[in-house]
Amino acid sequence: MSASEKIEFSKSVNVKYNVDVFIAGGGPSGLAAGITAARHGASVFIAEAHSCFGGMGTAGLVPWFCHLKDSVNFLADGIGREVHDSMKAEMGSTWMIDPEVLKRIYDRMVKNSGADFSFYTKLVDVVKEGQFIKYAICSAKSGVFAVKAKLFIDCTGDGDLSAMAGAEYKKGDENGTMMPVTLCSQWCNIDPSIQDSDNVDWAKRVDQHGPLQKAIDDGVFSQPDLHLPGMVFPGHGIGGANIGHVFDVDGTDERSITRGLIDGRKLALEYEAYYKNYIKGFKDIHLVATASLLGVRETRRIMGDYILDLNDFKKRACFEDEIGRFSYPVDIHPPKADKESFKKFEEEFHSLRYAHGESYGIPYRSLTVKGFDNLFVAGRCVSTDRYMQSSIRVMPGCFITGQAVGLASALASKGKGVTREVNVKELQTALRKMGAFLP
Repeated sequence: MSASEKIEFSKSVNVKYNVDVFIAGGGPSGLAAGITAARHGASVFIAEAHSCFGGMGTAGLVPWFCHLKDSVNFLADGIGREVHDSMKAEMGSTWMIDPEVLKRIYDRMVKNSGADFSFYTKLVDVVKEGQFIKYAICSAKSGVFAVKAKLFIDCTGDGDLSAMAGAEYKKGDENGTMMPVTLCSQWCNIDPSIQDSDNVDWAKRVDQHGPLQKAIDDGVFSQPDLHLPGMVFPGHGIGGANIGHVFDVDGTDERSITRGLIDGRKLALEYEAYYKNYIKGFKDIHLVATASLLGVRETRRIMGDYILDLNDFKKRACFEDEIGRFSYPVDIHPPKADKESFKKFEEEFHSLRYAHGESYGIPYRSLTVKGFDNLFVAGRCVSTDRYMQSSIRVMPGCFITGQAVGLASALASKGKGVTREVNVKELQTALRKMGAFLP
């Protein structure tokens, strides 16, 4: 395979959509942005590369929402509360995820908002003039086409749109090392007496971690990984699992992702042996499916007008331009499957967390991309350091940043389409009307 040969390629494509707001990615940040922008009068097109909305909570089979609240306040209010209430009504739980239920909830919310969208639609390039992006170039079954928009929102998780436009970004630690990935999974034939509810501490229902070192010593696992996030049990003998790490995977490299998927599917069989032979109630456990979307925790962090950092976390920062607040702890998964790495993870995870009612502010400036006038970021790739990225990356954080940029885009589209000309006080007032937590 030669990497040295280059060709020139050009193609005339149709402008298939002309909208106020183009959104790359229909995960929790992208759908929150699209719903919010459309509800506030903007024309919207969402390009989602996968088969459904929701990203990791649906195609990725992540089995639970992380903190929607700080135990006192509902931090992900607005879009997050709508999702919360719908999950409660349809499956009786507000934190465990049934991916099929969540797909239908997201379908309904986006369709009812009036936002336009299509699945299996992948962003492949952008066209820009100076500090303005003019077109997004997409590829789908109908071919390659362009989307013209006033505002562009990068909700790809990996910062793909921003990187294609030439935005500054950082990846991983000082050596470029990123958190390991996980291929989540679903299981059946679990003892039906093991069932979680909103009123029970799921971690105490069954000890999934106690025998782990013995299983490692017995040679069950190909790597001595002591970090086991675990499995939850919504009933019917079903389990949703966030288990196993594949190390040294770069989520911005398709060859690396390919290896991550293959290794993740092999690793699932090791965990099947572990649960069958070491955990009571799992002797008949059976793997139903691994996710079609790899659980990538960390890639690009797009540099914005403000970089939210660890010091902001420690001081419970407040900002005049904040668009929400969040409280999830620093959660940097160990880079290696050794005891030293796991010990460091445990120390950070248990020390860099908040008491009930505590949170940090998310400034508007961390969502506006440095060097661009009409580009926002939301979700996992917002402007942070590595510590803060490990906190804000989870689904409730994506709801918060997504609805903020969706609303800001709707406001900006009424003017010149410039992100920094949005009246932040007006934005905050409108967010509060949606229910956003802005004390």
